[in-house]
Amino acid sequence: MRWQGRRQSGNVIDTRGRGGGRAVAGVGGGVGIVGILLMMGVVWMMGGNPLAVVQQGGQQAARPVDPAELERQEPLKRFVGVVLADTEDVFNRELPRQLNVPYVEPKLQLFSGYVDSACGSASSAVGPFYCPGDQRVYLDLSFFEELSGKLGARGDFAMAYVVAHEIGHHVQNLTGYTDRVNAARGSPDENRMSVRLELQADYLAGCFAHHAQKTKNILEQGDIQEGMVAAQAVGDDKLQRESQGRVRPDSFTHGTSAQRARWFKAGFESGNLKAMDQLFKLPYERL
Repeated sequence: MRWQGRRQSGNVIDTRGRGGGRAVAGVGGGVGIVGILLMMGVVWMMGGNPLAVVQQGGQQAARPVDPAELERQEPLKRFVGVVLADTEDVFNRELPRQLNVPYVEPKLQLFSGYVDSACGSASSAVGPFYCPGDQRVYLDLSFFEELSGKLGARGDFAMAYVVAHEIGHHVQNLTGYTDRVNAARGSPDENRMSVRLELQADYLAGCFAHHAQKTKNILEQGDIQEGMVAAQAVGDDKLQRESQGRVRPDSFTHGTSAQRARWFKAGFESGNLKAMDQLFKLPYERL
């Protein structure tokens, strides 16, 4: 991905090593993403509400960050700032143009270890998440090591996909889809609505890539494949098989690896934000 030397967003808030959060019950340091899946049955991309896996507990300090680690992460911080700026440029233009909805730029908060949000407090073990209550994306940069290591999704565009997916949740919040899914909580259709929301966020991540490439020529050979591999890496079926040894389709909340990659690719090929509604119109079996 071509990102060096380009504009960084002014909406990145860096709180690494500062502030605090509350511990997630039953989660210890060093457990890692697969261990969290095994114990709690959730995936790293939390979608709209991390409270599904967060419980209030004793106050914990944010993980101390060694100055050497801050220096090592500096390229990642700049990279995230550039990707966030690209999402701002795309959706500031395309959301009003295609859907007649003004785009409100979200904040992206970098943290280490634990963080408090309007959706509750969370450990970095839950992975990146978006909170609609404060319209903010939360990210511990150490997650990218999990992404390339344990999840096997390598490359800069794999990381860009992560950011774009979370920004997709922000677009859903602005366009009313998050409220539709929240209204289904507690109903028999809750999990299926969650799958629709997550696949729609993947579609929006693809739409972002389409327009960023069209206007800025950001992509290099293999980038879209990196994004598809990242989408496949967090499919419910793959994560359940690895963490539990079996797959339970009735418990899916994010979609299969094949679905996630397919909808990301569909968004990239079309760039049509109006078509995002099909994720809530198609029969579930055709997603």
